[in-house]
Amino acid sequence: MLHLLFPGSEFRSRYQQICCFTSVKNWQVFPARETVNKGEFALSDYTLLERLRYKFDNFMSRGGSSIFISLVVVFVSILTFVSILRGIMLMGSAHVERALIGNEDAGWFSKFLHNIYIAFLQMTDPGNMAQDIESSPFMKICAVIGGLAGVVMLSSLIAFITTALDQKIAQLKKGHSKVVESDHTLILGWNERVLEILRELTIANESEDDPSVVILAPLDKEFMDDHIKVNMPDTQNTRVVTRSGSVSSLVNLDIVSLNSCKSVILLATCPVSASDDEKLTSDTALIKTVLALIASRPEDVELNVVAEIFFDRNREIIQDISPDEITTVDTNEILAKILVQTSRSVGLSVVYSEVLSFDGCELYFYEAAWGGNKFGDICYNFPDGIPMGVRHGNDEILINPPADLVMKDDDAILILAEDDSTIDFQSEQIVAPRPFELAGGRKDIAIEKNLIIGWTGKVETILSEYADYVLEGSTIDVMLRSPDESVQARVNELNEELESVTITLLTGNPMRTEGLMEIEPFNYDNIIILSQGQGDNGSGNVDDERTDSETIVILLLLRKIFNEHPEEAANIKLITEILDSENQSLVAKTGVNDFIISNRFVSMVLAQISEDADIERVYDDLFSEDGSEIYLKPASLYFKDLPSNVTYADMIAVAQLREEICLGVKIKSLESNIDKNFGVKLIPEKNAMYMLHAEDTLVVLAEDET
Repeated sequence: MLHLLFPGSEFRSRYQQICCFTSVKNWQVFPARETVNKGEFALSDYTLLERLRYKFDNFMSRGGSSIFISLVVVFVSILTFVSILRGIMLMGSAHVERALIGNEDAGWFSKFLHNIYIAFLQMTDPGNMAQDIESSPFMKICAVIGGLAGVVMLSSLIAFITTALDQKIAQLKKGHSKVVESDHTLILGWNERVLEILRELTIANESEDDPSVVILAPLDKEFMDDHIKVNMPDTQNTRVVTRSGSVSSLVNLDIVSLNSCKSVILLATCPVSASDDEKLTSDTALIKTVLALIASRPEDVELNVVAEIFFDRNREIIQDISPDEITTVDTNEILAKILVQTSRSVGLSVVYSEVLSFDGCELYFYEAAWGGNKFGDICYNFPDGIPMGVRHGNDEILINPPADLVMKDDDAILILAEDDSTIDFQSEQIVAPRPFELAGGRKDIAIEKNLIIGWTGKVETILSEYADYVLEGSTIDVMLRSPDESVQARVNELNEELESVTITLLTGNPMRTEGLMEIEPFNYDNIIILSQGQGDNGSGNVDDERTDSETIVILLLLRKIFNEHPEEAANIKLITEILDSENQSLVAKTGVNDFIISNRFVSMVLAQISEDADIERVYDDLFSEDGSEIYLKPASLYFKDLPSNVTYADMIAVAQLREEICLGVKIKSLESNIDKNFGVKLIPEKNAMYMLHAEDTLVVLAEDET
């Protein structure tokens, strides 16, 4: 029901002519209450000064244009006043001349125009008052008025221009102007992974023409620009554009040209080490941003969005919004699976660093006219790269398919190659492998005893993954400084859920040699050191630099213990998680060649999926115990006579006899050489020759580690 209140007697008299009515919408009109009359005012009740001041305030509130117009009006008004005043003085002097000497001045009007010009000069430059030195006292008064008024007006104008320029520059620095880009990668949000993602995208864009990355975050534009320039001074041929604003604002999404971008990366608002409440807040904010993305893009535009989400229920919510456009990533799950797989094969972290990164070899989907060739044969038709899988025309993806699979014309292969520009399918094979007899045999698997130092959100996934890989009867010890009751309760629950392993919670300080010696670390098969701040049991925030410093200390202590017990520690695999990639060289100097850089690995995954959403399904297969994974297996499982000179093509052929795909080789003698990539070489030239020894390993894609 709508009440129309008409204040004032004039409106009430008109109201008498309005009849009440009821329509479909039930609109009704009622007379105003008497109490309203107490507050009735007409415009005549306000003074003229009040009304003028109100209009002037509204006019000036419009901004710089109003100020400029006001200054011009005042200047013209003063110029008019001074000009009229000089004209009056000039007219008076002409009357005096006619009265005294009878002189008729026929050029009075031209003199008046000249005096207007003089008044203008005196107002714009007070130095022009010298033109009235010989004039009458009245003209000097006009000159002084014009000069003083000019000083005030020009000072105000200069101040206005300076202020306007400062405001314009400040506005430009805030980054509110429209981004005129197309086919760009759009990053929404800002966290510790921004620089790593930018590094990956700049490498991926090296072969592109004028690529760009646009960042929208609720931070000051100057801060973002300075941070990128200091920490990443060389962005190659990629232009990085930043804009400041809310990532869920429809206006801001239009500013960063959402409709013309090729992909969107949504970053969490908190680190992985944050509390559950902070993670929930981050997920909620990203859900809102996803809704804004869907609302902003036209119906005929499909987005490729990859989002960093912490909780399963929130990932389900986002996937339900637009399952074909949005890919959600669980960073803890990815890192946990990589840690477990790395513990199964020495050097696997180096392999993943290359496969997941755009620096080195990368995963691509590639289509060609296969001519009815078999999958196992086409690998010899590529000068660069090795096929790892097939995507059929129905969008089904097979990793490590049978070698005798006949390729169809609508099939696309998943290939590991240096770059998409180097992939070239030749109609004829470029190399032929030599026939080798398979050595035979399988890698033995025994009951294991593993140690995890630290407790973070990844531990539960690590324990579950281990339960899928190890033999029944294996044990996993978790070492913490001071575990609380909730951790102990969760360990008890996991012991009941995971029947194949026994989990034990140990209390000790890994930052002291005595604490490590108490648990006898050389009795373990695998040791995983998780990034965790001192005193934190996985529920609070940790500082990256402090955490990495503590991790390096633990590494040094363990290396000291291992050096003191060389025979007992000979076969121990030590896997370390660090947060900051800047600490990579420091960790390498501890003698550990198996470590993962959390922020870099997650950034790699996000960047790769942003380039091709189907890669996410490949990662799901590679990082899972089901299906095929990447392993490093002894060369003695493949070749009978070692040492032996073999080509990469020979390795591919002999690996196919075990229903595996050879991705590269790892030379044992170089595994401590960081300049030689710790001995790992992926997809070398097919005819590249290697002298393989029994301790060297092949990097293979296989169903299991045996």
